[in-house]
Amino acid sequence: DLNFPLVSDWNAEAIRGFGIAREFRGYEEVALRSAFLADRDGTIRAAWRYDDGEVPNLDELLGAAREL
Repeated sequence: DLNFPLVSDWNAEAIRGFGIAREFRGYEEVALRSAFLADRDGTIRAAWRYDDGEVPNLDELLGAAREL
């Protein structure tokens, strides 16, 4: 029931492209906890990285999106 498409990064191409790959618990190319804000043209306008236990601040992310 989502009103937007989801994509899969099964080959870790996006993880490597965004520079967020790392080793985690014996697994290679696991994404760092991150959020990216892209405009309608697909240009990344903002990026955030979080520690493993940190929860992204949704108000901050939504506020940044509204400013676009």
